[in-house]
Amino acid sequence: MNKLKEYLKHPFSLLVLILIILSALITIGAVIFIIAYILINGIPNLSLDLFSAEYSSDNLSMLPSILNTLYLTFLTLMIAVPVGVFSAIYLVEYAKKGSKFVKIIRVTNETLAGIPSIVYGLFGFLAFVIARAWGYSLIAGVLTLAIMVLPVIIRTTEEALMAVDDSFREGSYGLGAGKLRTIFKIVLPSAVPGILSGIILSIGRIVGETAALIYTAGTVPDAATQLTSSSRTLSVHLYCLLNEGLHTDEAYATAVVLLLVVLIINGLSTMLAKKIAK
Repeated sequence: MNKLKEYLKHPFSLLVLILIILSALITIGAVIFIIAYILINGIPNLSLDLFSAEYSSDNLSMLPSILNTLYLTFLTLMIAVPVGVFSAIYLVEYAKKGSKFVKIIRVTNETLAGIPSIVYGLFGFLAFVIARAWGYSLIAGVLTLAIMVLPVIIRTTEEALMAVDDSFREGSYGLGAGKLRTIFKIVLPSAVPGILSGIILSIGRIVGETAALIYTAGTVPDAATQLTSSSRTLSVHLYCLLNEGLHTDEAYATAVVLLLVVLIINGLSTMLAKKIAK
């Protein structure tokens, strides 16, 4: 009640508060509506045929696409996370502060983060599918997505490292530890929660990516058996079903599974982040 009286004394602050509350309610309402719409239209269309071991025009199985999604996510993170984390360590811990080179890298990184995924897809198509003659393949999709999520991982890791208090570093140096030991034993463990937040964001983008993969990984509905195999992920599978216009019900069912896959992966990643943080 006292806070409300304070806000009434300052009309502008009250207006800002109302706008913030409205924005939050609109956002929450939109999320609830989207999830409810997908579940209502998708759950009744789920069937065992959609989880058959092999895809066919009769069962429209999404199981191969689920496996491809897991393969793609794991391989992309295996490439992007080490490169992104080590790049951020260099920028924060080793590069000279105020360096023009570092400023150029950060501006470039921010620019790359805002590029549409279709542009990454065209780059991957020209660089890997055509120039490297790999054709539509899992490895082409992996490398394209690794490049695409690198800016997010680098930026979040940078922020996490810069958030670590300098007294941690000074205390480590004072005890005789070297720079490399200080980074890996003191700084990185303290920055793990922030780093994992960036990785979780990257996972969400990888799982939900469509445009970049159509031009690189292809749309073959079979489970990939090797890195040069053409394959489709769950999001591409959903796009293909809707694009044909004949399997709308199956597309809704696929959307439900995609939503669950994202929630499960994010949930497991969050649990892992909490355990590592402890």
